Amino acid sequence: DDQRKVSGMNKNKRIELVVLCLAVAILAGAAATVGVFFRGDGTVETVVSPRGERYQMIVSGVYRYNAQRVVAEGIGWDVFTLFAAVPALLLCLIWLARGTLRARLFALGVLAYLFYQYLMYSVTWAFGPLFLLFVAIYALSLVAIVRTVATINMEELDSRTGPRFPALGMGIFSLAMAALLIIMWLARIAAAMNGKIEGFLLGQTTLVVQALDLGLIVPLAVFTGVTALRRRRIGYLLS
Repeated sequence: DDQRKVSGMNKNKRIELVVLCLAVAILAGAAATVGVFFRGDGTVETVVSPRGERYQMIVSGVYRYNAQRVVAEGIGWDVFTLFAAVPALLLCLIWLARGTLRARLFALGVLAYLFYQYLMYSVTWAFGPLFLLFVAIYALSLVAIVRTVATINMEELDSRTGPRFPALGMGIFSLAMAALLIIMWLARIAAAMNGKIEGFLLGQTTLVVQALDLGLIVPLAVFTGVTALRRRRIGYLLS
């Protein structure tokens, strides 16, 4: 009982987190399954966007009306979600039901992936039959993230993680990822602004992935890197 008080976890909170994560896993598993097995026969048409860009567009399956290159990458992520992320979250439920700190941190990592993945799906894919499912997954993932973070005692996290935390490695990794994204995407943005949109926009009206990465992932990675190097508690949690 004392340990549960320290961790900020009681039975009701543990049940709530299990139910939330189970719901996210089921929805994400359903979306990924449909994406993998109902992707159509791969038939494409060459189309020209209103901005004059020529690209191959998929015309069958649940991802029709999207560029072939976008669908190819998306199905790759669907495979990863279905066979890695969802099983990992389901397996985590066993320990999450016990309220362990390690399980909550692990669940946060998977939930963050699903939140960002389906936020991107919601605003990147052409409107289709999975739209509301995508929105439900990222919204429910965000709720689960907030509720999980609310149960974490930062003093406990510091005492159990601080001495052994690989601050230097995580700090360098986070800052390197931020730098890599900046270099990659600013080069593409500069080219697009100079009129080189062929193969860049792929029929979209703007660079959605680049906007999300530069506006969300880069600042978060920089903040994580700096706070990890300084051995701040928030750096441990974000890492």
